[in-house]
Amino acid sequence: MSFTCWAFIDFIWLFLALAFAFSLCILKLSRANVNYSNSKILCIFEDLIRYGKTKNDLRRGAFLRLFDVPKRWFFHFYIVSVIWNSFLIRHHINAVFFGVPYPIWLSDLSNALTNFCVQHENGKYNNNIRCCDQLSVLLIHLLLWVHSIRRLYECLFISVFSDGVIHIVQYCFGLAYYILLGLTVISTSSISQAGGSTENRYAQIHFSHFLGITMFIWASVHQNRCLTILANLRKENNGKVINMHHSIPVGDWFSLISSPHYFAELLIYISLSLTLGGWNLTWWLVVLYVLFNQALAAALCQEFYHKKFDSYPKCRCAFIPYLL
Repeated sequence: MSFTCWAFIDFIWLFLALAFAFSLCILKLSRANVNYSNSKILCIFEDLIRYGKTKNDLRRGAFLRLFDVPKRWFFHFYIVSVIWNSFLIRHHINAVFFGVPYPIWLSDLSNALTNFCVQHENGKYNNNIRCCDQLSVLLIHLLLWVHSIRRLYECLFISVFSDGVIHIVQYCFGLAYYILLGLTVISTSSISQAGGSTENRYAQIHFSHFLGITMFIWASVHQNRCLTILANLRKENNGKVINMHHSIPVGDWFSLISSPHYFAELLIYISLSLTLGGWNLTWWLVVLYVLFNQALAAALCQEFYHKKFDSYPKCRCAFIPYLL
């Protein structure tokens, strides 16, 4: 048997992963070659990849500042994610437990995202080889929804945002990202296989579900702790915000890496892949994207800390403990 299982959605995630990997390489090369230091093209490039505190020292003209939007608008991403995934989960539950078909437009969109996926076996082609069981897909959709709710709560009630900004392109990309992510979850299931008996659904329970959910909870707890540590740097013990300055964070995973909340984000997506059984190509491409996306953000944060604080611990890696 030989098979090829690449869907249109896979190429989208691969392209995004490679784009951020390329951006990370360009960033590293620009630091090694001083001839690029005054490049206008490099300035535009860094304007697009930087946000928040890492953008403060970037020399930008008035024209580039026209495209700034407040970083605190991050919570818009999670509002979109919660609403969109609530809508998708509702239809998924109706399909899995009650046999109610998905809306035609959603089925057509899912088919369009998976229309390059084929398997060749004895001269026949089949696009169901990439599909995961309905219970696994429902689980990761619920976990993604819970993650979005938690991040929305943290943005609104825990994090303390200064006057940092993000580029309007980053803002629009963030909104589109969570729409695409929800569609990606749907695309990992076979809409035509919805329904089935309760016994069949119970038979879909396997060890990877417990492994993935356990890892998801563990990573989420640490991410919340690290974000709370960052917020508390600007608060008194009673929770009152007293400054907007940046300080050296300590505690939890900050003893090992500069951006543990980014590392936790990567672990959360790995946990979702494990919940799917650990073999789904599409979701590992999502993980690859998250790896390079968060690595780029972590590299910029590491650079910021080393420039701002002479006493910053040299032993801390940027993103992954003992590696990166």
